[in-house]
Amino acid sequence: MNHTYYNENNLCGLKKSDFQKNINGKSTDLFILANDNGAEIAVTNYGGAILAIMMPDKNGNYANVIQGHDTIENVINSPEPFLSTLIGRYGNRIAKGKFQLAGKEYTLTINNGPNSLHGGPTGFHARVWDAEQTSKQSITLRYLSEDGEEGFPGNLNVTVVYTLTNQNELVITYAANTDKTTLVNLTHHAFFNLAGIANPTPTVGNNIVTINADFYTPVDEVSIPTGEIATVENTPMDFRTPHTIGSRINDAFEQLKFGAGYDHCYVLNKREAGSLTFAAECIEPESGRTLEVYTTEPGVQLYTANWHNGFTGWHGATFPARSAICFEAQHFPDTPNKGHFPSAVLTPENTYHQTTVYKFGIKK
Repeated sequence: MNHTYYNENNLCGLKKSDFQKNINGKSTDLFILANDNGAEIAVTNYGGAILAIMMPDKNGNYANVIQGHDTIENVINSPEPFLSTLIGRYGNRIAKGKFQLAGKEYTLTINNGPNSLHGGPTGFHARVWDAEQTSKQSITLRYLSEDGEEGFPGNLNVTVVYTLTNQNELVITYAANTDKTTLVNLTHHAFFNLAGIANPTPTVGNNIVTINADFYTPVDEVSIPTGEIATVENTPMDFRTPHTIGSRINDAFEQLKFGAGYDHCYVLNKREAGSLTFAAECIEPESGRTLEVYTTEPGVQLYTANWHNGFTGWHGATFPARSAICFEAQHFPDTPNKGHFPSAVLTPENTYHQTTVYKFGIKK
C-alpha cells in the first residue's frame, strides 16, 4: 500500500491503523485525497466506501458532507450496508431476483422484500477492491467479479477512478469489460448532508433541489417500476424548478407512500444518450453549500434516507431518517425485465463506461 500521499493530520480525523485489515487474503486501507484548496475526501478500498468529504461553508468552515464510518469494522458491519459505497453489478432493484439473458434464466439473492437490491448482499459494496493512489488527488480501484458471483454471468473486470479536482469536484469514472454477455448497472450510493454530519445529523428537509427531468419511473408497493414513464407535472415528484425536499415529501401521494419518501428514478432530460449533462442541484441554505450532479447515465435515483434509524457513524455522528440525500446515477430499476427501458446489457465486444461528477460549491 502506498503511504506517500497520506497525511496523519488529515482534516477528516481518520487514521490508517483503523482501516487496515486482512479479509480473505486482501488488505483494506485508508486513502486521503486532497486538492490545492484544502478540501479532502477519505476512501477505503472496502466497497469503495467514501468515509468523509470535507468541504467549506460560506464562512470557510469545513465539515464532513457525506455519511460514513470511522473504522473498517464499522464499515463492514454498518446498519446501512450501502452507506456511501460503490454498487454493482446491478444498482437498484430487480423484480423477484430473476431475469432472462441470451435465452437463459438467472436467479439472484433476494435481499429487499421480494426483490434483489444493489447486486445482492455480497455485491461490490462488500468486496475488497485493489487500490492504487496515483496522485494526491486520485485513486484507482479495481475488482474482478467472477462468473456466477451473486448469480450474474461472466467474469467482469471493473475499474473505478475517484478524483478530487481543484474545482472541488468529485469525479467518478467507471469502466468494465466482460467475457460473457451480462448485466452492468454501476453507481455510487453517496449519502450527502450539505449541512455537515453531526449528532444528530439534521434533516435534509430544507435542502433546495432541482432535477433536470420531465419524467420518472413510478413504482409499485415493493418499489419495482410499473414500466410506465410518467410525467412529473402536477405531482410532488416535480423538481424541474427548485423545491425544498420537505415541502411535499409528506403529501398524500401514492408514490411517496410506497417509498416512505423519495426513492425514485428520474428519467434525465438528454438530447443525446451517454452525454455528460446536468442532472441535479442541491442547495443547503444555512451553510450555503451546494452540490451539482452531472452524469452520462440516463437516470438518477433520488433517495432521502427514509429508512435510516439513527445509527452512529463518523466520530459519533448519528444518522436519523431523512438525514441524507442520494443522487444515484444509473440505468433504471428492473431494466432487465422491462424491454423498453435503456438496456443494461454488456457484451464481450463492448466496454461499459460511466462518468458522474459531484461538484461542491458555495452560494453566499
